[in-house]
Amino acid sequence: MRLTRVHVDAELGAGREIVLPEGPATHLARVLRHQVGDACVLFNGDGHDYHGRIAALGKRELRVAIESAQPVERESPLQLVLLQGIARGEKMDLILQKATELGVAQVQPLWSQRSEVKLDEARAEKRLAHWRSVVASACEQSGRARVPEVAAPRALAATLATLAPGGLRLILDPEGELAVATLAVDPVAPVFLAIGPEGGWSPLDRQQLRDAGFQGLRLGPRILRTETAGLAAIAALQARFGDLA
Repeated sequence: MRLTRVHVDAELGAGREIVLPEGPATHLARVLRHQVGDACVLFNGDGHDYHGRIAALGKRELRVAIESAQPVERESPLQLVLLQGIARGEKMDLILQKATELGVAQVQPLWSQRSEVKLDEARAEKRLAHWRSVVASACEQSGRARVPEVAAPRALAATLATLAPGGLRLILDPEGELAVATLAVDPVAPVFLAIGPEGGWSPLDRQQLRDAGFQGLRLGPRILRTETAGLAAIAALQARFGDLA
């Protein structure tokens, strides 16, 4: 039987007993109806699964006794960084969830000239916390023991100015000069994949991307929506250079 995996933002270790935060505790006790003695798996993103059992269950707290730690290696050899134009509501959640399942290493949400989503500082902080929760939940489901980083949203120009040097840099373009079948990828360098928002890239955006070394990748003759484009490209790249076989 598959054990329930729960992400916990806390230090974990064999032989320790911890009180779960309210969210994971409610999920185990009220949603899944777990009882004292039931087994579960905790992870905090350090690359291990921590196997334990519910030691105490009350109205106000749930305690888990950790029995063992097991290293988990489910990360793709492809270091894929998704630069994603911020999409509306559930579309952004879908992108983050599925990109995590497909093995993306990092996500940088960004604003560009045609972005339709505008967030003030307070809303941006709340949205970022929500996005990170979506990614952690996707790791619970998919078995990943390392949680992809979701960076704070930034403007396209600021994002490009702070990218790590080197690596393959791609934007989707039906008339692009590159094709997945003919790409060459350095196994120790990142691959940056830039996907525009719902309004698409503006001419200025495209020029900034080109000036930053991004090249057009042909993924077929059709223009894909933002919630389709990145996921299709990630799957194609993982199939050729990653661990989708």
